[in-house]
Amino acid sequence: MKIGLFIALFGDKPLEEALDICVAEGIQSVEIGAGAYPGSGHLEVEKLLESKAERDALMKKIESRGLMLSALSVHGNPIHPNKAVAADHHKAFVDAVKLCSMLGVPVVNGFSGCPGDGPQAVNPNWVTCAWPDEFRDILDYQWNQVVFPYWKEQAAFLKSHNVKFAIEMHPGFICYSNDTLLKLRHGIGSDGDYVGANFDPSHLWWQGIDPIAAVRELGKEGALFHVHAKDTRIDPYNSGRNGNLDTKSYGDILSRSWVFRSVGYGHDTAWWKDFVSNLRMVGYDYVLSIEHEDGLMNPMEGLRKALAVLKESVIQESAGDMFWARD
Repeated sequence: MKIGLFIALFGDKPLEEALDICVAEGIQSVEIGAGAYPGSGHLEVEKLLESKAERDALMKKIESRGLMLSALSVHGNPIHPNKAVAADHHKAFVDAVKLCSMLGVPVVNGFSGCPGDGPQAVNPNWVTCAWPDEFRDILDYQWNQVVFPYWKEQAAFLKSHNVKFAIEMHPGFICYSNDTLLKLRHGIGSDGDYVGANFDPSHLWWQGIDPIAAVRELGKEGALFHVHAKDTRIDPYNSGRNGNLDTKSYGDILSRSWVFRSVGYGHDTAWWKDFVSNLRMVGYDYVLSIEHEDGLMNPMEGLRKALAVLKESVIQESAGDMFWARD
């Protein structure tokens, strides 16, 4: 397993400088934004799609430094009820799939998206409870009229380019848990194997989900395509008063029920060792990509703190035979 970085962290720096920092810090792989919410500050996607020379130059910049490109990321909402937003994010997805296919990169990361509550909606509507009954009517419309038709078509597109789509289960979108991700994967038919998870434990903790239980289920399903390394801390005082449904600004750290933290600042090294071990047990041996979104640390300190934990936790060598016992 390699330790990677989502280099949106260095969106204010040129690509070459961001890559040089990765090498200096001992990072082995990079994940790069290619549109939608992460933007594409490090990539000129149109140029790359049009020119093999541009693509070769990009891969040389990455591979000559001993790095690997693990994924392109286009976290967005291609089923947004605002047609302009949906079209922009859909194009980012399509372009990223085409570019990954050309570059030999196996996975595109993103969100499932979330529709509105009906054909005339203006904004997405994330339903989180079954009553009043109209909430279930909204879910029926979303899944059967929007989600399944859209992603069934995109899964066929993914298959035609031999690229997989790794959905980050994220509250606010239609796929936010194992149940909802697997509902999509199973519901889009024979090409559902091309849709799986960019597994990010940080979005699961505050929902009350045990990331290790979740990763074991998705691993057995063969649905783990990419993994993020980001932590979450639940504030026991604010959570005890208000629960974890919190719409306060991420900057209001003292008042929030939970906040994103650098790896090791929500859960200790022992937890991350157990997580990595479970990833290996279910056959995942690709990349653990750091995503820094810690409001208490600057980017470099947050990155280095995360790296210290992951370097101690990640297993990189083959286990070999069990010399002390039979298989």
